[in-house]
Amino acid sequence: MTSFEAAYRQLHRSGSLRERAEQAREHERACDLCARYCRVDRSERLGGCRTGLKARVASYGPHHGEENPLRGQRGSGTIFFSWCNLRCQYCQNADISQSPAGREVESEELAAIMLDLQRRGCHNINFVSPSHVVAEILEALVIAADSGLNIPLVYNTGGYDSPEALSLLDGVIDIYMPDMKYVDRLIARRLSKIGNYPMINQSAVREMHRQVGDLVLDEREIAQRGLLVRHLILPEDLAGTEEIVRFLAEEISPNTYLNLMNQYRPAYRAAKYPPLDRPLTPKEYDDAVLLAKRAGLNRLDNRQRGIFL
Repeated sequence: MTSFEAAYRQLHRSGSLRERAEQAREHERACDLCARYCRVDRSERLGGCRTGLKARVASYGPHHGEENPLRGQRGSGTIFFSWCNLRCQYCQNADISQSPAGREVESEELAAIMLDLQRRGCHNINFVSPSHVVAEILEALVIAADSGLNIPLVYNTGGYDSPEALSLLDGVIDIYMPDMKYVDRLIARRLSKIGNYPMINQSAVREMHRQVGDLVLDEREIAQRGLLVRHLILPEDLAGTEEIVRFLAEEISPNTYLNLMNQYRPAYRAAKYPPLDRPLTPKEYDDAVLLAKRAGLNRLDNRQRGIFL
């Protein structure tokens, strides 16, 4: 089996990982660690992410429902953080993303969670909705790396990430897994309350790919490094699928690993935003797959999940 060393191990040996964690904490004094740019001192008041100086963990454990290259046989070691820097009105995890689920944890406990997931055989550590807790993750990672953590880190994000945060994560994250939600700013504002999402999102995906390149799998077909993009297909093409797949094929790489997600169903406040008040149809999904193939993308995770109603 090919030997693997997670990207952050080299930074850890040089002492640079600790420096990154300290720099990230400084950023929280006038926070720019997501693209909301609240500029608040998080030790004194909360910004748009509603999070202070401690990460709030809703749950964690081996996850067997992620993409095949992440879950493998032993699962992806997911850590679900509460709150989110987006306000998606159809969020299927609104009980976590829009409420203070779980509890706040110190850096030592977050590090212990990472190490526990590694001991349980998970193929990676999968940070779910991490954009607003970059500093907390880096601080905990220093502690975990001191104790031997050496499996890939997955940055599983809604895709609204600042260049300041991504700079701190350069050489730390092995696998970036951003959403690409929209290409139209008016739709983004209406459905996620963030008008500049498309511009920020595309810039972030470019930077993520610059850092890690196309997705690389080992001999077991388990992801080791690279970019994996998720795109949730919305009813009546509200997400702008054709433009997104063209962007990926032409401006990122035709070898981009893309998960075209067909599991949209009405949730949270979706009933107030027609046509989000109905599930996706099989034809809408098939049309999206055809668009991706026509654009030239050749690594599609387009498994039918059996959720059409």
